[in-house]
Amino acid sequence: MKNFLGLLFCLTVASSVSAQDDLLAEIDSVSTQDYATPAFKGLQVVTLQSTKIPAAQEFYFVVSHRFGSVKGGISEFFGMDMATTKIGGAYGINEWLSVSASRHTLLKVYETAVKYRLANQATGAPVTVIGYNTIYINTFLEKEDYPKIEFADRLTYISQLLVSRKISDRLSLEMVPMYIHKNRYNPDVENDNQFSLGAGGRLKLTKRLSLNMEYVHNFDKPDFYQNPLSVGLDLETGGHIFQLLFTNSQAMTEGGYVTTAAGDWGKGDFFFGFNLYRVF
Repeated sequence: MKNFLGLLFCLTVASSVSAQDDLLAEIDSVSTQDYATPAFKGLQVVTLQSTKIPAAQEFYFVVSHRFGSVKGGISEFFGMDMATTKIGGAYGINEWLSVSASRHTLLKVYETAVKYRLANQATGAPVTVIGYNTIYINTFLEKEDYPKIEFADRLTYISQLLVSRKISDRLSLEMVPMYIHKNRYNPDVENDNQFSLGAGGRLKLTKRLSLNMEYVHNFDKPDFYQNPLSVGLDLETGGHIFQLLFTNSQAMTEGGYVTTAAGDWGKGDFFFGFNLYRVF
């Protein structure tokens, strides 16, 4: 935890001494059409991917944190004792294509993804449409526990279609149909193929503050899991986007948070966390 706080401090100092970069320029720009700017400022709505893509040769360094359930109370410091971390990055190859990679402490997962624009509201289409494909590699599974395990058994594939519309300068909405395939799964409690439909939105409160919400309905989830529901705040500063959030799913991988949401909002069982983006 101390090392992580040190990392955050270094990133904050670096941003304070750097010049205003492309992110602030985008925030402060004024267009004759509200729709010329992206529907979302962060790469994620909360945990769901948004339709924003890094610009050509632009690199996003990403640090995400999910603490344990606040239901544990003061004995677990409201979840602070059970933190999980994601560190990764996303790079814009050109104006319509980006690649990303990350590592998650929960289940020691590695994840790589490609994100590509199919239609753009800013150029006259009624909506922005983005394709997003992910491969998830679970390295937590040990050979000693699963003697016959092969590399392919560790893989999960996720395909999403992100469809957003910027309704006005303040309001943006998104819908996300999603398909998840797990090579290794427990047939007693889940399917190898799962279909979900997510929805989210961003409401701009001030020039650099927005309220974001999202919900995902998993049509194939086991009874003991929940559908993920998340709410967050986007704080925009020079070179940073900082997202504070509450969610009932501790996992941060594309497949994990949809299929293994264990928290129940009605019972006060949810997780605090944040996403931090540094743009280079």
